[in-house]
Amino acid sequence: MAQTNGTDKSLESWIWDAACSIRGAKDAPKYKDYILPLIFAKRLCDVFDDELNRIAKEVGSRAKAFKLVKQDNKLVRFYLPLQPANLDEPVWSVIRKLADKIGEQLTTHLRAIADENPLLKGIIDRVDFNATTHGVRDLADDRLSNLIERISEKRLGLADVEPDIIGRSYEYLIRKFAEGSVSSAGEFYTPAEVGMVMAKIMDPEPGMEIYDPCCGSAGLLIKCELALDEKMRAKRPSPSGRGAGGEGRRYAPLKLYGQEYIAETWAMANMNMIIHDMEGEIELGDTFKNPKFRKGNRLRTFDRVVTNPMWNQDWWTEKDYDADEWDRFPKGAGFPGRKADWGWVQIVLASLNEKGRAAVVLDTGAASRGSGNANTNKEKDVRKWFVEQDLIEGVIYLPENLFYNTTAPGIILFLNKAKPRDRKGKLFLVNASQEFAKGDPKNYLTEEGIRRIAEAFKGWKEQDKFSRIVTREEIAKNDFNISPSRYIHTGAGEEYRPIAEIVEELGVIEEETKATDMALKGILSKLL
Repeated sequence: MAQTNGTDKSLESWIWDAACSIRGAKDAPKYKDYILPLIFAKRLCDVFDDELNRIAKEVGSRAKAFKLVKQDNKLVRFYLPLQPANLDEPVWSVIRKLADKIGEQLTTHLRAIADENPLLKGIIDRVDFNATTHGVRDLADDRLSNLIERISEKRLGLADVEPDIIGRSYEYLIRKFAEGSVSSAGEFYTPAEVGMVMAKIMDPEPGMEIYDPCCGSAGLLIKCELALDEKMRAKRPSPSGRGAGGEGRRYAPLKLYGQEYIAETWAMANMNMIIHDMEGEIELGDTFKNPKFRKGNRLRTFDRVVTNPMWNQDWWTEKDYDADEWDRFPKGAGFPGRKADWGWVQIVLASLNEKGRAAVVLDTGAASRGSGNANTNKEKDVRKWFVEQDLIEGVIYLPENLFYNTTAPGIILFLNKAKPRDRKGKLFLVNASQEFAKGDPKNYLTEEGIRRIAEAFKGWKEQDKFSRIVTREEIAKNDFNISPSRYIHTGAGEEYRPIAEIVEELGVIEEETKATDMALKGILSKLL
């Protein structure tokens, strides 16, 4: 149900309207790097006010409270060096009342906040609100003033909106930006319902360490914490009434870790974590070239890994794999060829501890490319190795048009380094291609669809035209094609295969045919 705060308009609607106040809905995604830090700063200001008011009740005035927190920043989570002329006014009023050189002064204020809070360095101060291109302001003061005023309409303090609500609204805004940024959306956003399916099946326990090597806006990590909160609330409702993640928490939160190589997205991930009132360690850098989570000359390992790497990356070469310093690519598995999907799967495997499990979103072609072809296919060889090592727990085939940078359906591949005895030598496959509702611009999984998929997978429940347990022997007979669409037909006697998947396979066959022709010409030329 949509949440409200002082008006009939939902927090989600308000947050999107504020974003659109610059130049309308069409252009809002272009300004996400301005809008996200401002809403984040508003939340910080309002929470800081709440903390000041709490201290003021104990010491007698806000003036004394300001002095105390300035002397001891540890009295508050984030110390903000913003002090209104009238100390009884909200801290945000310092920003709201900017009237001259707004972009310049706002940038100075946010950088001052970052200087006082090492955790916010590079996060809240990344953007220059006074930036110009060819002498023209990227965001003029009048539009910036309008944005600040719209953001000022709602209070985002502790008593006004709980972390899970403001967190959902912030993710809603990120999703709306993804809708308008088709070319790059896949780099920072995985649909929330896909993340929740992954989190529910990962079934994290209190205190577990969860990792995402390509974390984007940190949505998959956050979903794991939300899934844990939901599970623990079902076991024992919080006495505080604020939910398991609030002050009544009686269990250890998850330890969340991620790495992201785009600086702006890394900042987004950190803001998203903080605004959800979650703590995590998000590192900046290219995970393939320079993994930050290491232990000696190996990768650090985790209880769970959840990730959605960019699909079909083609700039990794066999030399890159051979030059690896961290023993991430098992010799028996081999180089996965021109597409890096199974290279990422190998990195995920190397990041799991001895009992670890993982959920990885991949292009559907990663499940089937090379199978059924007479020629050797490196990607199929890696897939075969994973099947034969009994590391694959199962695969979920998703509906089409869920993701923001493609209409292709995608799969979720699940790894398990400690399969239960009764599941060894088997894979659980789900064809969820029909489990969607039509949306604009994208389809989405319904709450019922999420529940059905997660419950079937967790319980290994076979359902007609939906899920099957398949043995390794059957996978081998199908030339190590692990796509659920190969084994589970959703229609009466017909096999549903998306056009995107067929085109992908035709492309591979065409390349193999060219290679065969070249080899044949070489042989014939020697005979002439």
